[in-house]
Amino acid sequence: MTTQASPQQQDSRAEPTHSATLTTPTNLSPLKVTLTDAQCAGHGDHWNILTDHITEDVPNWLQQSIDDAIIPAGLNTDLVKNDMANLLLSCDHICHINQVLSMHDGKPQTFINAYPCIRSPYGLSCTIDRIIANDKTQDAVLRLISEDGSVIYAFDQLYTINQLLYQKDKAYFVNFSAWAYTIEPSDQEEVILIEDPEAIRYHRAFNDVVAKNGGIAPKDLEAQIKAWQPDADTPLAPVEINLGHMCAYLFGETLGQEDEAWCQGQVLGKQESLFFGKALTLFDVAILREPDAVPFVVRMATPTTGVTKATQVNDYIQANIWLQAAIYREYQAPL
Repeated sequence: MTTQASPQQQDSRAEPTHSATLTTPTNLSPLKVTLTDAQCAGHGDHWNILTDHITEDVPNWLQQSIDDAIIPAGLNTDLVKNDMANLLLSCDHICHINQVLSMHDGKPQTFINAYPCIRSPYGLSCTIDRIIANDKTQDAVLRLISEDGSVIYAFDQLYTINQLLYQKDKAYFVNFSAWAYTIEPSDQEEVILIEDPEAIRYHRAFNDVVAKNGGIAPKDLEAQIKAWQPDADTPLAPVEINLGHMCAYLFGETLGQEDEAWCQGQVLGKQESLFFGKALTLFDVAILREPDAVPFVVRMATPTTGVTKATQVNDYIQANIWLQAAIYREYQAPL
């Protein structure tokens, strides 16, 4: 897990550098970083979110999930079992399990991997800058670049079936979800007092201009801020910014585990769900929200507790999460 740091805009932090094997399968494919087995952390910590009895519960869940299993298509127009090296089994439930099985002569053979997933309606248009993967386990982390330039790392739920179809420099609509290890209210006592006159003026002018434009930043925002004048000649009072009301996202620093993230954001929606009889709370949370950019909203699932019951829509929360991505053909723009 990443160390919990003070909230800050993600692009303000220098990215980690790694020594790894880089490959480019074709001229059209994104750059690929190949992980060794030793570099793969596995999914033990992810199953621990849901149970303290992994060796007992997970095999039972895998068996039960077969009854409702579907074969997702991802970006494929069609799936022919005889042509598949590995089979991906999923489910239509919001919270479900993906299983990866090896194939031989069109028939499932060997269990390869399994991990809990969440289906989310929220997403962003992104390009795939890099793929960090272990093809033996079919685990992969995508390094994604959003339209506004934000860098996002997320575990690829559908790598098994999408990996040969990804293209570099192509924009995909990516659905984002997450399992939350911990969720708690943001720190409402953490504030910054701005006393610099120019900074105070800019802050007041920005808020005034945007408010008069119906809450939307106008195209000539900077020009209007420059021309803005206060209503009175008295000095502008210092500005107090509550960091507990910030949206922030910090990805992990360990190679292959960049999808383990810390975030803070505002709850936009809340609902209850079940995972094999276990009560879960789903929060729809905006974790990045910048002017002139589509908000980065993630559907997060976590076991229901007293804290989750007390958390309401519009509250600000902070969480340690395992961020996931899914790319489906039906959500892409027509060619």
